[in-house]
Amino acid sequence: MSRAARPLPWRFVSALSHDLWPAVPNPDGAFVLALLFQLERTQWLPPERLRELQSQQLDVLLRHACETVPFYRARWGRAPDAARLTELPVLTRRELQENFDALRSSAVPPQHGGTAESRTSGSTGAPVRVLKTALEGLFWRAITLRDHRWHQRDLGATLAVIRRGVTPGESPSWGAATEGLVETGKCVLQEVNLDVETLLDWLSRTGAGYLLTYPSLAAELARAALARGVRIPGLREVRTLGEALDPEARALCREAWGAPLTDMYTAEEVGYIALQCPEHEHYHVQCESVLVEVLDERGKPCAPGETGRLVLTSLHNFALPLVRYEIGDYAEVGEPCPCGRGLPVLRRVAGRVRNTLVTADGRRYWPHFGSRRLHEIAPIRQHQFVQKDFESIEARLATDRALTREEEEALRRYVLERLPPDMRLTFSYRDEIARAASGKFEDFVSEVAEPRPVRPALQ
Repeated sequence: MSRAARPLPWRFVSALSHDLWPAVPNPDGAFVLALLFQLERTQWLPPERLRELQSQQLDVLLRHACETVPFYRARWGRAPDAARLTELPVLTRRELQENFDALRSSAVPPQHGGTAESRTSGSTGAPVRVLKTALEGLFWRAITLRDHRWHQRDLGATLAVIRRGVTPGESPSWGAATEGLVETGKCVLQEVNLDVETLLDWLSRTGAGYLLTYPSLAAELARAALARGVRIPGLREVRTLGEALDPEARALCREAWGAPLTDMYTAEEVGYIALQCPEHEHYHVQCESVLVEVLDERGKPCAPGETGRLVLTSLHNFALPLVRYEIGDYAEVGEPCPCGRGLPVLRRVAGRVRNTLVTADGRRYWPHFGSRRLHEIAPIRQHQFVQKDFESIEARLATDRALTREEEEALRRYVLERLPPDMRLTFSYRDEIARAASGKFEDFVSEVAEPRPVRPALQ
């Protein structure tokens, strides 16, 4: 059987009361399935063909942006074609914040449906507003189904969600992506602002087949489960989003529950950016929806193995076009995937600018200490490292008891070995390290302003 012909193990919902099988979806559902049908095929196209198709869509978007968006008309003068995309200036978060009205299109295609305003969580300290059409929502639903399809999820199981902003309780379906289209099990929801022991007790009672949460919380839950011997026998997969993934979280989830961890990379401004490959741990860019550039400090495309800043162009948002939008994240480019999909590869998402260590000469590092090793050195429940200036790091620790001098010195040696030379480390202790208002947790934060254009340095 060919790749494209594998059957979907899902039960579809009919919108017609007298026609249950084959199911006849409602109009929005039909659009979503039509998109999914195409996505099942475009994923196998060679990279050069995908770039051609992106360019065709990009030409339409750029012409629309120049003709109907005052900000771009003033900036570009005339409509560029797709071949000139890299010559256009990037759109910064600050420009998006300050020019929301000027970035709105005066002539949104009526076929794209109504518009709605969306806001980012502001976890970077710079929240932004965007405007999206109903069409954007259809692409989001289709790519969500692609993710379920890739990872062969049993949609009849229970989905447990622990995130910021949800209303604790129970929903009869997995959410908007499947509602009214595919039959699913129930979804149980819990807010993130409870202690990890309470959350673990709640999760163990849900009978969940799948858990959706932040990578840092998945690791905390798995660590607590290992300490208490709490097994969740029916848990098949842990799904994560919203933070840079610490690879240790994967090992913890497998050890605690025998469940794989599947990560996704999304942003409120553009929706899905990349999904984890169903056969590997790297990510496939969702290039049918977004054009992704990974650029070095000179603004040139990064080669496989290089890390650079992400610049995004949303291909289907004609209400507030985001053209070469610098989102503030860094990622490492990957080699073409042996799975056979032509979709571009990101080997890893390194995190936001504020999650990088910056040296006085402008170099950037992504420190990784490994929470398990820290816990082996000392009884640390939570940790957060904060760069205070170019020479000093503050280690904020929540511990089960006061650390001995020997434990502090062992911890100091271990951390400093993983930092650039001549850094100083100080310790501060607290009962708990709170998550950001967005619900996300950052284990490394830099308070140092960027001194000059940076040269990414891998660690």
